[in-house]
Amino acid sequence: MSPEAHSAPRSLAEALRARDDASLAALLRSRPDLITPVPTDLTQLATRAGTRASVLRALERLDRFALQTAEALAVAPDPASYDTLLGLMAGDAGDETVAGALPRAVACLREQALVWGGDDRLRLVRTARELLAPSPQHPSPTGLGPTVQEATSGMSPGRIQEIVTTAGLPSTHDSVSAVTALTALFTHRKKMAKLLAGAPEAAREVLTRLVWGPPYGQVTADPAAHLRWLLDRGLLLPTTPGTVVLPREVALHLREGRAHRTPEPLPPAVTPAATHSPQVVDATAAGQAYTALATVEELLKDWDEGGPAVLRAGGLSVRDLKRTAVALDVSEPVAAFWVELAYAAGLIASDGEADERYAATPAYDEWLEQPPAERWARLAQAWLAATRTPGLVGGRDAKDRTLSALGPGLDRSAAPEVRHRVLSLLAALPQGAAPDAASVLARLRWERPLRGAQRDGDDDLRSRLARWALSEAELLGVTGRGALSAHGRALLGAPAAATPAAGSGSAAAGSAEPTGPGDKLPVHHHRAADRLVPLAAAEQAVATAAAARLLAPLLPEPLDHVLLQADLTAVAPGPLRRPLADMLGVLADVESKGGATVYRFTPASVRRALDAGRTAADLHAFLAEHSRTPVPQPLAYLIDDVARRHGHLRVGAASAYVRCDDDTLLNEILADRRAAALRLRRLAPTVLAAQTDPATLLEGLRAMGYAPAAESAEGDVLITRAHAHRTPPRTAPEPVPDGPPPPDATLLSAAIRAIRAGDLAATTPRKPVGEPLAGGELPRTSSAETLATMQAAVLTGDSVWIGYVNADGAASQRVIAPVRVEGGFVTAYDHTADEVRTFPLHRITGVAELADD
Repeated sequence: MSPEAHSAPRSLAEALRARDDASLAALLRSRPDLITPVPTDLTQLATRAGTRASVLRALERLDRFALQTAEALAVAPDPASYDTLLGLMAGDAGDETVAGALPRAVACLREQALVWGGDDRLRLVRTARELLAPSPQHPSPTGLGPTVQEATSGMSPGRIQEIVTTAGLPSTHDSVSAVTALTALFTHRKKMAKLLAGAPEAAREVLTRLVWGPPYGQVTADPAAHLRWLLDRGLLLPTTPGTVVLPREVALHLREGRAHRTPEPLPPAVTPAATHSPQVVDATAAGQAYTALATVEELLKDWDEGGPAVLRAGGLSVRDLKRTAVALDVSEPVAAFWVELAYAAGLIASDGEADERYAATPAYDEWLEQPPAERWARLAQAWLAATRTPGLVGGRDAKDRTLSALGPGLDRSAAPEVRHRVLSLLAALPQGAAPDAASVLARLRWERPLRGAQRDGDDDLRSRLARWALSEAELLGVTGRGALSAHGRALLGAPAAATPAAGSGSAAAGSAEPTGPGDKLPVHHHRAADRLVPLAAAEQAVATAAAARLLAPLLPEPLDHVLLQADLTAVAPGPLRRPLADMLGVLADVESKGGATVYRFTPASVRRALDAGRTAADLHAFLAEHSRTPVPQPLAYLIDDVARRHGHLRVGAASAYVRCDDDTLLNEILADRRAAALRLRRLAPTVLAAQTDPATLLEGLRAMGYAPAAESAEGDVLITRAHAHRTPPRTAPEPVPDGPPPPDATLLSAAIRAIRAGDLAATTPRKPVGEPLAGGELPRTSSAETLATMQAAVLTGDSVWIGYVNADGAASQRVIAPVRVEGGFVTAYDHTADEVRTFPLHRITGVAELADD
């Protein structure tokens, strides 16, 4: 039996006052909204715990059985005994499984401050009762209707006496005693069975249809004989004209005492769909992790010189998302995932310029310099914590506007918790086991039934988040072939070789593992598989570093060579080191990707390398150094041929000009009809002037088959390199929290100390002195009386009660132990703040001695 049962608290505040610090800490940890801000005392804490918003949030975090228990208490007498509650949950016949799980559910509700009182007087918080009790506007999930007393509240006394008499009960002198007698009849199993034995068959069929709800039915002004039989005996009671209801007591008798048709004391099992070797799982996940890095790099490389424009309403246009999907060779939903992941990791952002575009951030360059495993860890950590939900892209918001990638409206505060919980359920399976997705969704719906009921489209949001979490984990390489990898386990803070608990994946696990925030936590609660909420920031940083260490040896080592082929292609049999990959990306075009990347050399790609400042000798040396095969003769000829013609023509600004030492070549250009649009004319034997700008002139001559080079005002060849466009320094988007964050140990300790001290100040007996303030809450004494009492307290070492008004005009009451009084100030130990403070005497409204007891 709980401590509350022995102390017989008269209110929730008294029940909280009887708790120890550990119990209060558990309450504040599971309901962090209660200390935002910190309550002044336990009475204020109890008041806040009973507000509608706080109770709703607490109910949303209950598992299905704890919620069913609260629903049963809402239809039970107030207060109810534990045996009454057990009867409602297990029925007259009893249920060992329900009986075994009920203490945990009651403990959960008590710890959440939704239920208070001893086992002989269990009370559901009034707000929770109002939310869960049945009413015509808000039917109860139990399917029960109002009690006989509630249903007959507007009925005439004469009609009530008629019902009592027809039911075989003696008439009474008033309606109250008549309703009491009728209620006693309906709750007496034997008498009720005798009454129903004489009911017509059609009447029993009506009761069968109403018994599990909805309890309301329609009748005509002249009901049939079997309905009249029920109405005359109060087995159906009228509520509004043409509507009748099955009283709660009658329904409970027909249900054999059960409040729910199907109590669910145990969580559904998470069952494996397939089992693979852990080594295969880790290798597959590592391969996908490397693909994830390559995909993000390719995305950012594609946006290196400035990405798509930002829509006026924010985000990417549908056309830009399609273009990105084609560039990455993935579907549009997958492209949205990679774009959002890079954004969540702080690698891309808007540049903020007048012609606003998306571009890489300076953090991207730092990210590129990190080892591959650390780069992956940053992406994985950003994914776990992000509230932005790429799966919503393409859907509609509440105003029927399309949700776009990188746009507003994609935050779902439940996303981090769902991702973490899905991976935790995978961690509870044997290593290498891939779960059945339907069993994962069923488990999540059991753990948070009210949250699952919050719909976001055609399906409940929590289930959609879980399905997206499974697919995104596979894309990112957290899982391999559907099973959680070793580095995925480390990312959760689980041991690398976690052994599943007995009964994990079976129904037996539900009775031992905690499934709600208020459960009595077993010793093994530190395991990631048991945790329902994400890790704290510091813990997550440690877990992410451990995941990177496990992943590092599984990633392929970058190569420093390629295989050149005679068909002007190069094959990279694996990932290339960054300098080699960057140079090869300039010198050749990517033709195909996969396990091996194929590059193709073309005149345009070779000219691109020459424009970047490389010479033919540089290119020959580069290929000879990095090729495991001899440089093919066709490739050498291609480089020499393009280099021979590269820069022979020189284009500068006149508005533009062409100069060449070979006047024959200039004559050839002038004679070419394709040059008419350039409007060329000869200024000198080796110089042509054009009416177009240098860039257009360069493009025109190249389109004609020439290889001109641009030159500076000093006559030097301009080396053109791709200009990397970067945004100003940007921070990654902050996740949208799902209510106040859970308090850390330091904040909890300070909050409990302050609440206890404030409660001491509010409840300590006092000796009234002088006239009290309005409301009688704070003392008021004259300045002389205040000073004299303070000085006396310094001499005796006693504590006193004061009223104090701070500089902002806020009044408060405090219990202090004065140490020194001088210069218009009182130095005292403040029991309320648990520290020594100095109080100006003119801000003290009055002082009173504490009572002797």
